[in-house]
Amino acid sequence: MNAVFSCEPCDFNGVQDVYGPIQNYGREERVNRGEQPHFFGIEEWEDINHLCPDYRFDQENPLEAEVLLPKYQELFSDFSMLDDFQLNMETPPIQSPQESTVLHSVLTEISDFVEHNDNPCPISLTSLELLNNYTKKLKRLKGERLNELHNENTSSTVHDGGRLSTEEVIRVAGARLIQFSSKKDDDLTVLMNRFGYSLSSLTNEEIRDVELAQLLLASAESVSNKQFDLASKLLTQCDYLSSCAGNPVQRVVYYFAEGLRERIDRETGRIPSKISREKGNQQLDIEEAMMTPNPELLACHKTLPFSQVLQLSGMQAIVDNVASASKVHLIDLGIRIGMQGTVLMQALASRHQCPIELLKITAVGTSRQKIEETGKRLESFAEAMNFPFKFKVVIISDMKVLKEELFDTEADEAVAVYSPLLLRTMVTRPDRLENLMRVIRNLNPCIMVITEVEGNHNSPSFVNRFIEALFSYSAFFDCLEACMDDRNNQNRITIERLYYGQAIRNMVAMEGEERTFRHVGIATWRAFFTRFGMVETELSQASLYQANLILKQVACWSSCTLDMNGKCLLVGWRGTPMHSVSAWKFH
Repeated sequence: MNAVFSCEPCDFNGVQDVYGPIQNYGREERVNRGEQPHFFGIEEWEDINHLCPDYRFDQENPLEAEVLLPKYQELFSDFSMLDDFQLNMETPPIQSPQESTVLHSVLTEISDFVEHNDNPCPISLTSLELLNNYTKKLKRLKGERLNELHNENTSSTVHDGGRLSTEEVIRVAGARLIQFSSKKDDDLTVLMNRFGYSLSSLTNEEIRDVELAQLLLASAESVSNKQFDLASKLLTQCDYLSSCAGNPVQRVVYYFAEGLRERIDRETGRIPSKISREKGNQQLDIEEAMMTPNPELLACHKTLPFSQVLQLSGMQAIVDNVASASKVHLIDLGIRIGMQGTVLMQALASRHQCPIELLKITAVGTSRQKIEETGKRLESFAEAMNFPFKFKVVIISDMKVLKEELFDTEADEAVAVYSPLLLRTMVTRPDRLENLMRVIRNLNPCIMVITEVEGNHNSPSFVNRFIEALFSYSAFFDCLEACMDDRNNQNRITIERLYYGQAIRNMVAMEGEERTFRHVGIATWRAFFTRFGMVETELSQASLYQANLILKQVACWSSCTLDMNGKCLLVGWRGTPMHSVSAWKFH
């Protein structure tokens, strides 16, 4: 095994996060009043350029100087964060026609199975205790938020009489499943009082959602316990009640049930190993798909807040660290369609002090054609701005062959590295990851900005991994529902099926080398980065300010939450962390 896992191994199997305190940042933001520079669009950027915010810069205000401010500057009112649920298990579950008979029959079947099974495998309280962690996490984040949830624009919760979020539905379902499954009531008293409650206050649709989520959790536990016949019966009910075109709960259950079904087929030999490998090879290459400005990708950038928050706060961190350099060399490890390059150009072009002489972007990747197409778009964009720009390409067949000699660096240029959502792809290939970090260290950049998926989806325990992924993707599906609110939105359907659905299937159905989606949290990355002499540095107030302001552009984006984990910015949806932005220096 590679050194990254030996002797003093870096545990990529889910280090829990510790949230550091920071009070509500930017409550008294002021709007810049400088002149708005105009940048001419070009034909190649017709479908992309309108997604890039226009920027204005106020050189007289030191806080707001060179901040990448969006044109749309409406500020939120001051709203307090929603309180944690006060849930009560003492009220017995209602026994009315509102309760679906489907769940009752299934639970009766489970009960009969447990009673007659010589070797019962009860629900693992250790695994399902993870459900309670999300309630604790929400409480821990209270008072540490950079922005506040806007009650009128966010997905409603039980606090204002509206719908439960998908995550809340799952917590309720988990509490009820534990209550049903355990024979030891004394062991459950504290746990149930923390996050369980009856269905008496829920609507008919919410009751159906809770029952459906409960079926899914029971299915996952049965799969974990090798009770495949029981799991299959439960999944049949899930198939009947879920849909890829339903509400967020139904859609989440649909894709997780698909993954469970395939896992059963793999473990029981219904899918031979050869066919299994061939099926895995047929999956969409997500990284390759993100290299092309396809309609789904552009819709994501335009309607979801995450990519813009990550790009703008990340580019601001780079701008902050090259403020005194007239020549800047950005090594981009994930250029994709090049949106971040346009952001950086506009920021550097607006500097009043130390005018930029040259911005050089070196893109690293495996697809020369796609990268060169992106380079041409960036060159056209720079030409329209009359901006000094050079584009370089480093094509490699594999990250393990990357060498510092491939980069054309100059002594008089400031080198910065941008790694957007890349490192997660190499968790299963630590030799590639270590080689990349050694090369970057030898290049000695003044700053390295890293954005990653924030999640603990690499646990060796199947049930733990399943639950962590279920919560994460519940937040993703809720976000898509809020931002692409048309139930027949084809971009949303494609995103969920090809991108999220494939990731869910991979995490749930596969093991070993085939399981390539292994997202880990910032705590795990910190432990890994220390091996290379990397020191985390504070994101500037300008970066945090920019992240906060971008969320003011669209009403539903107010449900996007910004939290600090130490020096790292966590970007989430209603408190569930989904992405991270961090800045690092080498010592």
